[in-house]
Formats: sequence, structure tokens, C-alpha cells
Amino acid sequence: MSGFLDKRANYPGHVPDMGRGVLYPHEHAGIASVDRRPPSAALAPFVEFYWNVRWRTDEPYETKVLSHPNVHLVFEEPVPLVYGVDRSLFVRRLEGRGQVLGVKFRPGGFRAFTARPVIDLADRRVPASRIFRPEVDDVSRAVLAHSSVDAMVGQAEEFLVRDLPDPDPVAGEVAAMVATITSDPTLFRVDQAADRLHVSVRTLQRLFAEYVGASPKWVLRRARIHEAVTRADQGVPFEWTTLAEDLGYSDQSHLTRDFTATVGVSPAKYAGS
Repeated sequence: MSGFLDKRANYPGHVPDMGRGVLYPHEHAGIASVDRRPPSAALAPFVEFYWNVRWRTDEPYETKVLSHPNVHLVFEEPVPLVYGVDRSLFVRRLEGRGQVLGVKFRPGGFRAFTARPVIDLADRRVPASRIFRPEVDDVSRAVLAHSSVDAMVGQAEEFLVRDLPDPDPVAGEVAAMVATITSDPTLFRVDQAADRLHVSVRTLQRLFAEYVGASPKWVLRRARIHEAVTRADQGVPFEWTTLAEDLGYSDQSHLTRDFTATVGVSPAKYAGS
């Protein structure tokens, strides 16, 4: 069975770099821009990167994203929010002109900032002041007042490092587990992933609930839907039957059902949009 990761470099179609998981990237690029910045060395054990989205649209637009197994702190109006892993389809309505700055935590990296298992944040948007110091609201307003992404990131980092928790070695191990099961094309089932990671299925499920905020099964499934969407976005003809085999589905109809339930439209309709 061929590995789906091997084929990404062969795509000739150009797709705007809106971030893996953003649906309809060509359409999205017409109204919004995305910029990213790496974290400082102090925050690198916790934060994957910062992201800034700026938009301008004459008509309301619904941006749709297939989320990753990451928690985000988003500086936005009217108040900053913490977004747990959205296990369905994340939808946000953009109107007029605006911007946000997001902090994308590493899988497992947010656990040190909260007193409860990360699964408690799944599918939820929580005011950041419930988790961080109350001044986070003032910091958010100051962040959004900047026009420079670097200045925004600098202000956000200054706030985060003030009460930085000690790195949790288990969180690092969990991040490596997520990286393994989302990048290894031979892993299709949770029991396979557990064997590959040398832990029991129960232990893997417990660690993901505690640190990631989504189950191993969800993470495996979402990685494959991300790949299917990436292929469809290229606008280059390919065989869905072959893709279904590459992604470990029993047949094309299984992929079609999974894709439609997750994205909201069939693979054929999405690819033709």
C-alpha cells in the first residue's frame, strides 16, 4: 500500500498558503491574509506558532476550517477566547474589516496552563480570563491595536512568559505521539498506533483526553480527511478509489461518507467548487 505523505510534493496545482485545514483556500485568499511567527525559545515547549488573520470583505463570509488537535488562545474582539479542539467543522463569520492574533499551542502544550484535562475544552470557546489572569482582556486590546504582526506577537509573548509554567515532560511525549500518528501513513487504527507507540490502547486514550483534547481515533481520522481535502484543493485530477486505499479506507464509499460527514459536502462537490 502506498503512503499518502509521499505524494504531496508531486502536486502541480498552486494553492494559496492559508494553512492546512482551511477549506476553499482560493476563495478564502480573496478576502483574508494569513501570517505566522515562531515562538521564542522560552515558549517553544508550549507553542507551535502564532498566527495572524486579517480580512476585508464587503459581504459577510463564513470561513470554514477542519481543526487540528491543538488548543488556541485568540486575541480578538470583544474579548480574547480559548478555543478547545473543535471536533466538528469550525465556522467563523467574517464581516467588514478586522484582524485577530492566535496562539496555536502544541498538542499537549496547553495542559500546563489549565487545572483540568484538556478534553474539558473540546468543542468549546471559553473567555481567556477564566484561565489566564484577568488582565488578558487589556492585553488583547493592546495586541489588536498594533499594525505590525511582530509587535502583536511581542506583546502576547510578554504576557505569556510572565507566569510561564514548568515544561511537562509528558506533554512533550504526547506531542511526539500526535506527530507520529498523523505522519505515519501505515497507521489506520488506534490499536496499530498504540503498538507503534509501545503503550496500551487505554493508556493512549487516557493521555489524549488529559493532554490533547480529542481521542486518538479522532486524530487519526482527521489527519486523513486533511489529506483528502489537500488533494482536492490542488485542482488536479486523481482517482478517489486510489486515495481511499492510500488513506486506509476499506473502499471509496467509506471515504465518501467520512468526507461528507466532516466537510459537509461530498468529495466530488468539494473538488468541483
